[in-house]
Amino acid sequence: MAHKWVYLFSEGNKDMRNLLGGKGAGVAEMTNAGLPVPPGFTITTEACNAYYDAGKQFPAGMWKQTLAALKKVEEQTGKKFGDPANPLLVSVRSGAKFSMPGMMDTVLNLGLNAQTLPGLARLTGDERFAYDAYRRLIQMFGRIVMGIDGAKFEAILDAYKERTEGKKDTDLTTDMLKAIVAEYKALYKAEIGSDFPEDPYEQLRLAIGAVFGSWFGKRAVDYRNFNKIPHDLGTAANVQTMVFGNMGFNSGTGVAFTRDPATGKKELYGEYLLNAQGEDVVAGIRTPRKIAEMQTELPAIYTQFRQIAERLERHYRDVQDLEFTIEKGKLWMLQTRAGKRTAAAAVKIAVDMVKEGLISKEEAVLRVEPPHVIQLLLPRFDEAAKAKARQAGALLASGLNASPGAATGQAIFDPDTAETMGKAKEPVILVRTETSPDDVHGMLHAKGILTQRGGATSHAAVVARGLGLPCVAGCEALRIDEEAKLFSVNSQVIKEGDFISIDGTTGEVFSGQIATIEPNFAEEHDLITLLSWADEIRQREVRHGPEGYPRQGLQVWANADYPRDAQRARDFGAQGIGLCRTEHMFFEQDRLPTVQKMILSASEAQACYAKIKRAEDELKRQPDDPKLIQAVQEAKKEAENNTAVQTYEGALASLLPIQRGDFVGILRTMHGLPVIIRLIDPPLHEFLPSYEELLVEVTELKCKGGDPAELAEKEALLKEVAAMREANPMLGLRGCRLGITMPQITQMQVRAILEAACLLTKEGVEVHPEIMIPLVGHVNELKNQREALETVARQVMAEQGVNVDYKFGTMIEIPRAALTADQIAEYAQFFSFGTNDLTQTVFGISRDDAEGKFLLWYVEQKLLPDNPFQVLDREGVGQLMRTCVEKGRKTRSNLEIGICGEHGGEPSSIEFCHMAGLNYVSCSPFRVPVARLAAAQAALTKAEKDK
Repeated sequence: MAHKWVYLFSEGNKDMRNLLGGKGAGVAEMTNAGLPVPPGFTITTEACNAYYDAGKQFPAGMWKQTLAALKKVEEQTGKKFGDPANPLLVSVRSGAKFSMPGMMDTVLNLGLNAQTLPGLARLTGDERFAYDAYRRLIQMFGRIVMGIDGAKFEAILDAYKERTEGKKDTDLTTDMLKAIVAEYKALYKAEIGSDFPEDPYEQLRLAIGAVFGSWFGKRAVDYRNFNKIPHDLGTAANVQTMVFGNMGFNSGTGVAFTRDPATGKKELYGEYLLNAQGEDVVAGIRTPRKIAEMQTELPAIYTQFRQIAERLERHYRDVQDLEFTIEKGKLWMLQTRAGKRTAAAAVKIAVDMVKEGLISKEEAVLRVEPPHVIQLLLPRFDEAAKAKARQAGALLASGLNASPGAATGQAIFDPDTAETMGKAKEPVILVRTETSPDDVHGMLHAKGILTQRGGATSHAAVVARGLGLPCVAGCEALRIDEEAKLFSVNSQVIKEGDFISIDGTTGEVFSGQIATIEPNFAEEHDLITLLSWADEIRQREVRHGPEGYPRQGLQVWANADYPRDAQRARDFGAQGIGLCRTEHMFFEQDRLPTVQKMILSASEAQACYAKIKRAEDELKRQPDDPKLIQAVQEAKKEAENNTAVQTYEGALASLLPIQRGDFVGILRTMHGLPVIIRLIDPPLHEFLPSYEELLVEVTELKCKGGDPAELAEKEALLKEVAAMREANPMLGLRGCRLGITMPQITQMQVRAILEAACLLTKEGVEVHPEIMIPLVGHVNELKNQREALETVARQVMAEQGVNVDYKFGTMIEIPRAALTADQIAEYAQFFSFGTNDLTQTVFGISRDDAEGKFLLWYVEQKLLPDNPFQVLDREGVGQLMRTCVEKGRKTRSNLEIGICGEHGGEPSSIEFCHMAGLNYVSCSPFRVPVARLAAAQAALTKAEKDK
């Protein structure tokens, strides 16, 4: 039996999205529900993939099945494709599994030619309408199927519109449209070298090929890359009977959502145009009317449409994006699909639908994408700064608030420049008369979108909402000159590169830059509700965990170096601190001089300590030798009088109370919750002046005959910095190696941690410090450090008369540590994966060098599926982590294991951590809400797979 490539609408249903695409499955479901849908059929996504596999040739049997399906449509409509007397006209529309609004192609009015044109005019009784439909076909076919520059057609059209009083396409006369058709055909022949195809079957064949071809068009590929949609899904092609909204003022076309896609409010939201075809609304060619106005203009149609919209939302249990056409007073439904929505709308809709009994809490958690949470927490304009800008006359104009949010950037008038500047991290506002799918690559890299024409369902608005970008559309007060790269409003001119600010929530456009403020998480009531459900879901599963605190599900901790960060993390719902970097405290301006004194004196001080140790070791072998006793005494006296030792110990003594105060602040803020404090990790030279800068300063002083005392001081400093330089500092003297070779530094830090913990315990504050030793590669390194540092911990608790519940553990960031985790777990009470360094050491690449030179190119060329520093590499780094977890827990069954690299806030990486059996993920405070949601989604996904 021949493979089935083509399905009539009556043969499909909503569960066939993989095969029929979202659009095809939607119209099939509406057809079977008895709704008014123009007859048609869908050519499958499998056919699209087979088309590419065969070198852009239709697969065997597809065209034959297409013609057979077309016959069925002829029977259903009583019309015939290509018949001069009673012509059937069709559209061909793309439709992939996942909604990609405006990213692929549509061709309308196929079947029109010189022979069928008079028949259409007779049937409709409207010659003007027939010629308008014909010019639209030639324009769309020429641009989409044959690749002619659309601006050339627009130039012809605009020239005729300028001759009319209203300067709109609806003002064009029949004679004008006839002239436009003739000019379009001449343009087509000049560009292609052959006449516009009159054979309707040839039109259909080429249009289907063009829709398949648009799957790998630049804008579609860019969109899929941005949204992580696979490239092997293919698009379906939907062939559907044309119904016409441009047959007079009892006809029209529109796009609507069953709820407001910007705010989530439960009300019909959308726009329509009378006497227009479907693409006119989406393309933003005219600014349409709000859907509520239809209630007055076409009350019966409005009531019918509202009832259908409510029925479809209940059926799909999700917000629907609907396309419709009214032909001479009859309503036709052309599409239903899940509506793209903003972050605020996604959260509100999910929460409201649970309250309405439409969906479960689990479904609500899965409905909201983690990036939505990020968008909700993005900055917005400071109202005081905005009011000041208004008073200063910076308000340029107002348009439609098409997608919420605030953005400031340079006005850029073409998508190529926007893409280039956006990739270079320059803030850009893309300004267009109206956007089209060809602008998507620029939109992806812009901070916001501003258009002169179009409404809330225009291409610009729909894409901006999907991308989480602010958008002001239909700002008709602007006069945009894309060629001159400027726009004017009243007497003010904004040129390319000038800064503007747009508020997508209010629709306002300002000149200049406006300050932004952070949103108030406590006021995001729907988000708080949703995240509380997420917490319930992810904490259902009981996991391995050390005694002391509950370990249900995958917990979410935060990375925080200061009390203010810890408080923010706690406010966002963090259940602990997974990484407190003590070295960040050293970088503060008032402390850095003391730290630098400590470092610059360390080398000579360590030499003195080493001399004492050698003498003591000799004395142990011959304890009664008076010469050796004297040697020890002399070595100690020498150290006592040594300036470097005095400076070194004085600096440590100064830093102790400072560090203690830091730890008191963080432990107090996180009372009752665990706080992992990492001992000093980076190479010491990072705290010193740059070698290169010092060399320049010394050279200049020598050449210019500078102050001798200053020169001597700089030369001495240069010598010390030079002595500490390393060929590869990332793998040099850092982490636990510092603690082993300069034990006084980490001993001071542990003393500060335990003194802070004892102080708070005396105050009645419950504390759980966990001390993390970084960069361990061998078990003996951890053994050495734990034994030395526990001695300090015991001393402090004895001095303070208080016992504190504390732990020692290590950071797993060297492959050898992961592979020998069973040995390391004998001395570690917890593991924390430092996936930034672990990724570097597993891949053998330096992140700083790789990202600037080749890594991003690797991702673009598909040599790597993702940037491994952003998305955890499951096959390499991930396998090593699994090995580590398994080996570590064999030795210590209650071993606490987490992750504290940047991957701890990335949804795909969080899913992996859940599957690998980790206890927690730790991320920046700002990403804690994202991680809470992603962890719940990981739990639901795993539960579904386990069924």
